[in-house]
Formats: sequence, structure tokens, C-alpha cells
Amino acid sequence: MENLDLTVLRALLQWRRKGRRALLATVVRTWGSSPRPVGSIMALCDTGAVVGSVSGGCIEDDLIYRYSRANVPAGAAAREGITHDIPTGPPERVTYGVTADEAHRFGLPCGGTLELLLEFNPVAALLDELVRALGTGQLMQRHTEIATGRVEQGPCAGPRPLEDDGVWLRNSFGPEYRMLLIGAGQLTEYLANMALFCGFAVTVCDPREEYRGGWQLPGVALASGMPDDVVREFHVDRRSCVIALTHDPKLDDLALLEALASEAFYIGAIGSRRNHEARRARLIEHFNQTEESLARLRGPIGVYIGSKTPPEIAVSIMAEVLASKNAVVLPRNAQVGPAKDAVAPASGPVCASPSRA
Repeated sequence: MENLDLTVLRALLQWRRKGRRALLATVVRTWGSSPRPVGSIMALCDTGAVVGSVSGGCIEDDLIYRYSRANVPAGAAAREGITHDIPTGPPERVTYGVTADEAHRFGLPCGGTLELLLEFNPVAALLDELVRALGTGQLMQRHTEIATGRVEQGPCAGPRPLEDDGVWLRNSFGPEYRMLLIGAGQLTEYLANMALFCGFAVTVCDPREEYRGGWQLPGVALASGMPDDVVREFHVDRRSCVIALTHDPKLDDLALLEALASEAFYIGAIGSRRNHEARRARLIEHFNQTEESLARLRGPIGVYIGSKTPPEIAVSIMAEVLASKNAVVLPRNAQVGPAKDAVAPASGPVCASPSRA
């Protein structure tokens, strides 16, 4: 599954290429609780087809009702004064959830209000340029002049928050988040599957034919080189994460060293607390690392949920990856080591599975 924004823009481009009327809705402001963050987008075709989301569904339903001819009874438009069609012209602002009744009607949380900017019939050539750039891994910023709908766009150096100064709407669109997994075991299969559904592009690296030969998950790139070489070739950036899952120092350690020299937003390795400390000691003793240079290396990885089985451990790891991606600082008692210390019986050490101790 590709990045959701790219999925929305691809669908919008296809509709416009076919000559369909369509709109692009962007969440530009929220007050109180909101089901979708600022910068979220959705596309609506005049047929009633929708890709993306700006709410839990009720606002999408309202937009379909107002701006498409899907399932409109004959004469309803004239009676209600609603064209049920996507207009031409400059963008429009629309706000949902101003009153408690409206918030309830549109399924917004208590006190929640959101404002959308609706862009009508975006130019297909500009959408094609944007989609092509994103498809090659380029980070892009799109500027919409609110009074006219005129669009300017181009590369940008890093992700930026949405800006709406009343004159221009500026929204950045990035390439897919990427996940590189070292080792093609059972845990990797569960974690890769979850990452795909979260919009990550996933690559699995394993030079061991006995593991790689049985890999069957579609949509995942499979690399057979040595992990440290693959990490270098991966061109790890700030939208990438690298996770070592083999338990084999010959495969994991050098790959982790390469990852630590990158801008990866998450770097971690499976293993118990004891194994993690042993790994850190090896890297310090044999590879001239320091406590400071290893500060970004996570372990034991995951959020503490008492996980024992491979799918549960995968859920735990994916939760921590997403928290890091979204810049959420997890409380100490959510981390595996401190959490296990807190629940350990006073009479002796906690007993746990080898991979999660």
C-alpha cells in the first residue's frame, strides 16, 4: 500500500485526465478534537467516488451529496437549490462542527470543528508533474493561491507543516515512508504486512537463502546482499527506518552501524535487555562507538503490551515505529525494559521470552 497522499493525488489525476470534474479537499484548520490532522486530503469525483479522508465518514458523505450527482433523485437539485455538481472557479472554505448539533451530525468529537479548503477541478498537467516527482522520491511543496486557485509547486528540502495565511495555502507532500527489515523470518512477515497497511514501502534483506527462499509476501522488495551493503544502497533518509530482526551479530551489527550514520527516524534491533547491552558493548569495543553515538539505537524494541507471539511482537514494534514517525514521546512505562522492571516480582527476576526480556 503506497503513501495515502500519493494514492489520493493519483486518483485525482486519473479523473481529471478522463475529463471528469473533481475536487481536492484539504483540512486547513481544526479546533478541539478532530478525526484527521491538519494537512489531510481527500479527492472527490463528480461520480461520487472518494479517495482519502477528512473525517470519520459523515463529512465525506455531505461533500458527496453537495458536489456529485450520485444517487440524486430527479428534481431534488431544483427543489433544494443545490446543484449537486462540482463547480468551476476559485477555492472555497467550508467549516463543519460549529454547533453541538452539527458536530453530532457529522460525527465529530465533542467540541470538534474543522475547516476545509476545496479546490475545484485541479489542472491535470500540474497533478501529473506532482505525482511524477513524488514517485521518484522527491519531497514537494504545493502552493495554492486562494483567491484564484492558481497553483505553484516545486521541490523542498524537508517536510513542512501546512501554512494558510489567507492568501496562499502551502502543503508539502513527501515520498513514501520506507522500512528496511534485516532478516526474513516469521516476525518480519508480520511486521512487513503491518507496515504496508500503514503506507510504508517495505524492503526485506536477508543473504540466507534458507530464509529468503520461502518469502511470499507480495508488495515487499527482497534484497539478497549483505545487510550493511544493502543499507548503504538504500540511501536511508529521514523518512526511513531500519530494524534488525535476525539475532545474528554478523548480520545485524554492521547494518546497524550503517544506519546510525544516516538520518533514519527509527533504528532498532530485536533482542532481550541482556542481548541489547551485549550488542552495545560489542559496538563500543570493536567498532569505536560511544554511548553518545549509540543513543539512537533502540532496544529492546517495541511498546510494552506483554507480547509473546510473533504477531503480538510485530504490533508492539509497529506501534513504536509509528510513535517515532509522528514525533510522539512515549512515557517511560510504555518502554519494554522499564515496564518489565515495574511488573517484576519482588522475589526474583522477571521470566520472559528470549526476544522480549
